[in-house]
Amino acid sequence: MERYYQEEIECAPREVIKAIQDERLVKQVQHVWDNVPYYRKKMEEKGVTPADIKSSDDLYKLPFISKADLREAYPYGLVGVPLEDCVRIQSTSGTTGKRVVAFYTQHDIDLWEECCARAITAAGGTKEDVCQVSYGYGLFTGGPGLNGGSHKVGCLTIPTSSGNTDRQIMFIMDLQATILCCTPSYAAYLGERMKELGYGPDDIPLKAGIFGAEAWSEEMRHDIEKTLGIKAYDIYGLTELSGPGVSFECSAQAGMHVNEDHFIAEIIDPDTGEVLPDGEQGELVFTSLDKEAFPLLRYRTRDICRLTREKCSCGRTHVRMEKPKGRTDDMLIIRGVNVFPSQIETVLLNNGYAANYQIIVDRVNNTDTLDVQVEMTPEMFTDNIGEISARQAQLAAGLQSMLGIKAKVTLVAPKAIARSEGKAVRVIDKRKI
Repeated sequence: MERYYQEEIECAPREVIKAIQDERLVKQVQHVWDNVPYYRKKMEEKGVTPADIKSSDDLYKLPFISKADLREAYPYGLVGVPLEDCVRIQSTSGTTGKRVVAFYTQHDIDLWEECCARAITAAGGTKEDVCQVSYGYGLFTGGPGLNGGSHKVGCLTIPTSSGNTDRQIMFIMDLQATILCCTPSYAAYLGERMKELGYGPDDIPLKAGIFGAEAWSEEMRHDIEKTLGIKAYDIYGLTELSGPGVSFECSAQAGMHVNEDHFIAEIIDPDTGEVLPDGEQGELVFTSLDKEAFPLLRYRTRDICRLTREKCSCGRTHVRMEKPKGRTDDMLIIRGVNVFPSQIETVLLNNGYAANYQIIVDRVNNTDTLDVQVEMTPEMFTDNIGEISARQAQLAAGLQSMLGIKAKVTLVAPKAIARSEGKAVRVIDKRKI
């Protein structure tokens, strides 16, 4: 039986959702105009005033905002309320430059935690469950968001944070944890370690996992489900918008439902900015409808995906976004070809390899090189040079078929690639571009 945290809104008729969005957008645009000079200036430059926004149909008239704007306005330039009304900041990892710092009022935190509670409930969570939150805590949004959502649902919450893998496993087994929240790469590592310790899927008390914060393929999902004996659910979010819970998977696992009473999703052509119809692939753009402290309008996520409003078997009526295929800013352009790490991961998992790999891109004599280092599983490990060469050639052929360009494949021993307790470092780009 499908469970809902707030059924009346999660399953609301489309006209009700549209009316909520219309009302909240008009109010939010006025709030931003009155309280965020940085964004008001962008609106003025585009010749738009709050009077031009009468409903969500007018959203396209507003200017975009990007991560570059967030860095330019750092730290306080996009704050929409007096600082004394803010109760918390969260921050991105800062792996591609200056950190993004997002601000929250208590109201913002309450709404964020409700979104995470919807995700936990959609994964089957109730107050009878034991929810182990193995996302990082602190500035990273994963831990605090799912922790708060777990409390809202009424689960017994184990705030383990990331790391100390054997202790994580001890708590899962001793406290009979039923829901695991972490990055998919860490879930894969936990499964690998539990297998080493002699635990099979029938021994593990977990029933569901809520995994996000990095791209992962369907093949990786099935691998995790098989190892841990669970159903693995995707969750999506960005620090800039609040954190995890912007959208989440239901039991149908046919895309993630966007919490449309709090966020409007658009798909645009990343080159022209033109809004694309449902079903077309493009860049995902979000508008936060009721965020008080850090109200972003038309934020360009750089994630590439599609939206669908087709009826979902779970009963929820909110638009669904597919799992992002990749990002416009970490998409690799190699010898003129667009390459996403998820494509490489699909080939590896389809050929029986674990989800631990590293992509190394370099430029030699003005030509891009692509080297994919792949861990062998303990079962396939061998020191037979001929066998290794044959396997490398097989993978290289599979990658060329998928990508359309040649890649060098290097098979390495099990555990030769460093494990990640947070977001996995999949790509090392050594080119000076």
